[in-house]
Amino acid sequence: MINAQNILEIKGKDVWSISPDDTVYDALRLMARVDCGALLVMENDKLVGMISERDYARKVILFGKTSKETLVREIMTNKVFTIHPMQICEECMQIMTRNKIRHLPVVLEGKVIGVISIGDVVKHLMHKQKEKIRDLTERVLQSDS
Repeated sequence: MINAQNILEIKGKDVWSISPDDTVYDALRLMARVDCGALLVMENDKLVGMISERDYARKVILFGKTSKETLVREIMTNKVFTIHPMQICEECMQIMTRNKIRHLPVVLEGKVIGVISIGDVVKHLMHKQKEKIRDLTERVLQSDS
């Protein structure tokens, strides 16, 4: 079974974060530079929230605010769901689906060691399904011979 640790080993363990006192503009620039859709919000090495492109669209643009004047802490998501490295892909998918989120920080002994996205999970579940189909096809072909 593929777990969060396996996904991090394949995709890498880069953790991109920003301070709650930085501007949303700074967050967007960092997201664009590292090509990610969400950042962890860290304060004194503690995870205090997350900010995503969705937060920007829904909490800045729609209210006529500007990204250069709005602080991350004003729009970040405070309730962050986290997972353990040994949690399997299916559990990660359930957490994301149930809570309508797209990113999960992976935490070990209170420290963030990586972040997995719904895209990462789907990619690995699809790979698993392809392997299963290939195995079943081989069995059928062998039984026909």
